[in-house]
Amino acid sequence: MAFGVSFLNRGIVMNLDKKSIVFVSTMDSASWGGSEELWSRAALDLSAKGFLVSASVHGWTPLDERVINLKRHGVDVWPRPRESLRALAWRKVFANDKTSTIKAVKKLISAKRPALIVLSHGGAFPFADINLIELFVAKELPFATICHVNSEGWWFNDSMADRYRKALPIARRCYFVSRANLRLAEKQLGCDLPNAEVVWNPVNVSITASPRWPPSDELQLACVGRLQLVTKGQDLLLEALADPSWASRPWRLRFYGAGENRDTLERLVQRLGLQNRVSFEEYLTVVEKIWAENHVLVVPSRYEGGPIVTVEAMLCGRPVVATKVALQGEIIDDGITGFLAEAPITSIFRRALDRLWERRSALEDMGRAAAKSIREKMPADPARIFSEKIQRLI
Repeated sequence: MAFGVSFLNRGIVMNLDKKSIVFVSTMDSASWGGSEELWSRAALDLSAKGFLVSASVHGWTPLDERVINLKRHGVDVWPRPRESLRALAWRKVFANDKTSTIKAVKKLISAKRPALIVLSHGGAFPFADINLIELFVAKELPFATICHVNSEGWWFNDSMADRYRKALPIARRCYFVSRANLRLAEKQLGCDLPNAEVVWNPVNVSITASPRWPPSDELQLACVGRLQLVTKGQDLLLEALADPSWASRPWRLRFYGAGENRDTLERLVQRLGLQNRVSFEEYLTVVEKIWAENHVLVVPSRYEGGPIVTVEAMLCGRPVVATKVALQGEIIDDGITGFLAEAPITSIFRRALDRLWERRSALEDMGRAAAKSIREKMPADPARIFSEKIQRLI
């Protein structure tokens, strides 16, 4: 039975069901990614508590196993037709009710009459599906947004900024996964977001994880994540390690992951003459196995949100060398739990690696400091906490 508040929508009364919650994920570059962890785990928690949870996702073939797991646990998954690149570009710029995404979300809203819609931006702010946000505003539907990534390289034109300034303050909450991304969004908009809040991503490792320190005298470096140069900046790392100063140093680098730039990275390794030092590994779902054979995480990202791999490495007692972007600048204490490069530039990242090398005898102690520090900063169960926040919004 539907019950709750009635919202007037252009003369039509919509009775919202207080037990109904709809998640909309705009992730369209892969069947799964780090942006999917927070909303999906909150959805599982809410479903277990008796809420009627639905999720609109891109209809990958086949669906990711984690999406199938949502269905197994009572979440009503509505796969959307995948749009062409042209349609996706159009949707991000123009308010077009004829796109398959808008049509699918409208149909879901009509069927479920949700008391809250949670829009998880799998892509980049400020290209974060303004059309969907304006749809919720027009229908006077309660909604919240989650921004998972932002960059100094992205800016609105004045017209788009005005649309966001009008729509985002109407959200119940605008969640961000780092303070830096929130501050940047406010700068891009030219206004404060008083309804904004910072939340943590869940991780794929136990909060008490403690894999052994690798006994090797050779420095074992790991770069974990999507092989996507525009975001993750692995080219900066390879160029830094190709510097003559690193030629006589004993080290190895392992890439864990897959992505659209695997072939380009392999070619770059060959061009730089690093083929005997660098290997490409499959991503290991048991995170502790990665850190049982590596000393340090290297994260040369050009931009980020709340990188789960950085938090996982610190929980596992590993120092991190990273660019000072988004959450990484907030959780890594330079020279204590890792080393920060002030900008995603090869020469600057190389200096951070050089400082790592100079302190190599202290890395195990730095790893212990990293584990202690991150446990003091992050909650033990971010997904449960986020689930509780959603319940309070309703």
